[in-house]
Amino acid sequence: MPLQFNTVKLFAGSGTTELAEKIAQSYGKPLGDKTLSRFSDGEIQPFYNESVRGADVFIIQSTNQPTDNLFELLLMTDAAKRASAHYITAVVPYFGFARQDRKDKPRVAIGAKMIANLLTAAGIHRIMTMDLHAAQIQGFFDIPVDHLDGSIIFVPYIKSLKLPNLTIASPDMGGSYRARTFAKFFNAEVIICDKRRKRANEIESMSIIGDVTDQDVVLIDDICDTAGTLSKAAALIMENGARSVRAVCTHAVLSGKAYETIENSVLSEMIVTDTIQLDTEKAKQSTKIKVLSTADLFAKAITSVNQHTSISDLFDVE
Repeated sequence: MPLQFNTVKLFAGSGTTELAEKIAQSYGKPLGDKTLSRFSDGEIQPFYNESVRGADVFIIQSTNQPTDNLFELLLMTDAAKRASAHYITAVVPYFGFARQDRKDKPRVAIGAKMIANLLTAAGIHRIMTMDLHAAQIQGFFDIPVDHLDGSIIFVPYIKSLKLPNLTIASPDMGGSYRARTFAKFFNAEVIICDKRRKRANEIESMSIIGDVTDQDVVLIDDICDTAGTLSKAAALIMENGARSVRAVCTHAVLSGKAYETIENSVLSEMIVTDTIQLDTEKAKQSTKIKVLSTADLFAKAITSVNQHTSISDLFDVE
């Protein structure tokens, strides 16, 4: 007899509707029907307009703008659990609070661990995400974590540029491992921008470790928030003799004046994914932001989870 798999139900959180629709299209099944009600004080109440009993439920929701989106994800999980879903997977393309992964000063929260506890307590059986700020956050969960790698999307694009003197750069010391991983695909050198911060989102000073003279530099980062670090790193790289500089960043948070900062920077382009829904109008006006979709990758991972097959092939960069 052929193997029997549970029915798959895909649902979109309100913060990730565009990507969820693309994932559903790639998977070959429409999104499930759900409603999100709001009380007059802002309290949210999601509910499913179709049965999820015995189904493998995949809730697609990034947790940027974390308070609303995270809590909506928690409530959607609880609703699916109480409606007798068989298996609940949270597809969280961008995992918010990941920058709070340790106590780097006294009397602060380890937000990433707290969120892991909340998601597990809500009833999620599995997490699917991409490019966590720190890979060890997977260890904060006592449930399976599918940690997809954005390099499978970015590397082919970078190769298509056919840059003659490619050098990979990290905008800070913390991203050096990520930069080295990319560099291996191209047999390229790695340079590091050493930055010192006064406080969050404010850089005091920056210097370059390595030679960028006559190089086509690609900056690699996981999160672009205000774009301040990347724009300053790009300017410093060009001042030190580089021929061109562009940036690759998985999660385009792009808060505050980030769009303007990118447009006014020396970056040739900013390559991002759709793990976070961009501001439609600002994105259209941008001449430098290029978006690569993660939909096919997540759709394949969802298929593997439902059919209990390996996802190893999803890490093979062509």
